[in-house]
Amino acid sequence: MELELLWFVVTLCITGAIAGITAGLFGNGGGFVVVPALLAVFPFFTPPSEALVKVAIGTSLASIVVSSARSVMAHRAKGAVDFDILRSWSIWLVLGVGGGLLIANNTSANGLTVVFAAGVLLYSVYFLFPEFVVRPGLVFDMPKGIGKAVLAFVLGGFSALLGIGGGTPTVITMVMCQRTIQQAVATAAGVGFLIGLPGAIGFLFMKHPDTASLPVGTIGYINIPALIAISIGAIFTAPIGAKMAHNFSEKKLKRLFGIYLVIVSSAMFYKAI
Repeated sequence: MELELLWFVVTLCITGAIAGITAGLFGNGGGFVVVPALLAVFPFFTPPSEALVKVAIGTSLASIVVSSARSVMAHRAKGAVDFDILRSWSIWLVLGVGGGLLIANNTSANGLTVVFAAGVLLYSVYFLFPEFVVRPGLVFDMPKGIGKAVLAFVLGGFSALLGIGGGTPTVITMVMCQRTIQQAVATAAGVGFLIGLPGAIGFLFMKHPDTASLPVGTIGYINIPALIAISIGAIFTAPIGAKMAHNFSEKKLKRLFGIYLVIVSSAMFYKAI
């Protein structure tokens, strides 16, 4: 039992370290790393059940609060975070998270996972082959008014359903609106915090059946031991990812991000199937 517990802690610390690097490098909260890892680890410590999916998502959102906050601090030191965007998107993101929590509490997100995976795969084309998507001289502006509200609301809802920080769509939107990849990644980390905090609170107070088989140390749908282990890893590595983001050339970072999107899409399709 002691050996199993050690394996649990080490595995999740490593997961947190990887999530921290991706949070700093790509602006996402690391949910695409954390959720699959938790779903792989939890069955070793508790009987498999549908409730484990919600525990993985809730714990992931809570860990995103830590990794995103650490990432924002690192990017802020380089003056890369656009706090005006964060302020104007915040209310719509939080409302979207509320909608996502309502859906997560009552239905399966399998169909939405497939749609999201397909969208991510489509967006990856831009980062891998940007010249085929945005023609020279064609400039987009950041969404305003109803467009901004819809984008942020949907982003918050999808992210809450999937246990992610919403960094990927944020980066794509900002880069297509002629922002640098570094500023997009830095601001996306802030979006992850705005999504992760209300999302984690929602899963913390979400009711589950009395007969549900949950991992030891779970409150609501957040597993505290896993959250601590993941956060320890993320706290130390998020600044490393942020430094990497500012040291890469913009062209190389776009290509790297495009490869990352393909990997994420494949993982999401696999999760849905």
